Order: sequence, then C-alpha cells, then structure tokens
Amino acid sequence: MINFNNADFEKSIGNLSQMTDDKLPEIVFSGRSNVGKSSLINKILNRKSLARVSSKPGKTVNINLYNLKNIRFVDLPGYGYAKVSFDEKKRWSNLVEGYFRESENIRLVVQIVDMRHTPSAQDFQMLDFLYSKKIPFIVAASKCDKLNKTQKDIRTGELSDELSEYKNINWIACSSVTGEGINTIKSLIVESI
Repeated sequence: MINFNNADFEKSIGNLSQMTDDKLPEIVFSGRSNVGKSSLINKILNRKSLARVSSKPGKTVNINLYNLKNIRFVDLPGYGYAKVSFDEKKRWSNLVEGYFRESENIRLVVQIVDMRHTPSAQDFQMLDFLYSKKIPFIVAASKCDKLNKTQKDIRTGELSDELSEYKNINWIACSSVTGEGINTIKSLIVESI
C-alpha cells in the first residue's frame, strides 16, 4: 500500500553515480521546464512545498528524489524552455538519458504536457522515446483549470487525436490547483506498482 501523505525529500543528484541502488520501484515525472512538474508532485503528495516550485522555469537542474518508504518519486530536470547555457542543457540531457539507460526500477513515467497547447516537438520526442523503449507511461495533461468548458472540450478532442499513435496509453486532464485528475493519477501509480 502506498501512503502518498508520507513522503520525504531524499536527495538531489547531479550525476548518476549518486543514484541510490536499493531497488525501490520508481515513479518518474518528466516534462517541459514550465509545465508544472513540481506543483503536480506536491498535489499528489498532498504537500504545499516538498517539491520546489518557482516562477522561473528550469529550477530543477538535477534529478530530485522523494522517498515514500516503499516507492520513490523521481523528478527529472525539465526540458525545452529554461534559459541556461548550452553546456548546462547538455549536462541535463546526459543525466536524463543516463538515468533511463541505467535504471531498472522504473514502474511508470508520468509524462506531463500542458493541456492548453499542442505537445511540443520535444514532448513528442520524449513520448516517442518512452513508447519505442516500451517504458510504461501515462500522459498528465496539466493546467486544465486554465481552460473554460468549451476550450477544454475542444482540447480534449484535439489531444486525443494528437496522442492517438500511442496505442493503449492513458492520458488524464489534471490540475494542481483544483485537484482534477489527481486521484486517477494516484490510482494508475498504485496499479503500476
């Protein structure tokens, strides 16, 4: 049984040699720098500020680990938006690619996209990677609270089309503000374990 209310920040790692090798099942959070990963993690864990939220995208520069006793949440650095040097982007890329290559404990990736917009080229790159490598994932379409009902209905149809090539993949409209979709994401996390 997973207790989502019993999580602690474990550590932040800047290179893979710092990764903990204890075989805990891992739930991975991935997405663009400004998509609301930290807010979503905080909402799932029913905490205000366990994962650091910033008004400036790209604050997660390392892989952040959160321990829930019998599973681990892995918060990957965001991609695509942050105004950082080429060298730093390259370091992030190597860190993330190395993590996916070396971790044998991934049970589920929560790939986060902004529901208001068509997924970016980098979002599709990530989705293609996960799908082709047969890494189990769901798509969390964040910020759905920022759409009115008509806009949400339109984007629901569009997003279903945009993600249609990824057969049998769940996508969930969600909001870190209203809590919409959070229980569904939790259920899928529990199912994956």
